Amino acid sequence: MAVSKQKKEEVIAELKELFANSKSVVFSGYKGVSVKDLGALRSKLRKNQVTFKVAKKTLIKIAAKQAGFKDLPDEALEGQVGAAFGMNDEVAAAKTLFEFSKTNESIKLLGALMEGRNLSKEETLQLAKIPSREELLARLVGSMKSPISGFHGTLYSLLRSFVGVVGAYKEKLEKGNN
Repeated sequence: MAVSKQKKEEVIAELKELFANSKSVVFSGYKGVSVKDLGALRSKLRKNQVTFKVAKKTLIKIAAKQAGFKDLPDEALEGQVGAAFGMNDEVAAAKTLFEFSKTNESIKLLGALMEGRNLSKEETLQLAKIPSREELLARLVGSMKSPISGFHGTLYSLLRSFVGVVGAYKEKLEKGNN
């Protein structure tokens, strides 16, 4: 069924807005994914504030070009392609698609756009494997806390040793007076 020119312009305008407002865009192949699984994927993406759109590759290219992205890599637009637009977190789209692809092998990461740069399949996979922001912050706090905890432990053991020596000296004095 042919799509009218007006409908194509609406799709391009919507995609252009998504390209312009997203922190990252991840392209994924979804050939062979059932409607039910695609719905589950969209639901997971929505929870992470990621919008998933399926459109013709030519419309995606036009919208990307209008949004300021020069050339999309051909490997990112192979086969049936969906674009996941990460609105708040640069890694959320790639991470969610990667996690979903573990249970549904039909989902494949094809590439991404981030900070005006095209990312290859390999770079997109590396991006997807980065720990979450919360996990990275927890690691940072842990590494900042570690020296303080060590210093506290050292001071505590010194104090405990000092109290032990004073207690032993007190006992010695009490025994000496008897």
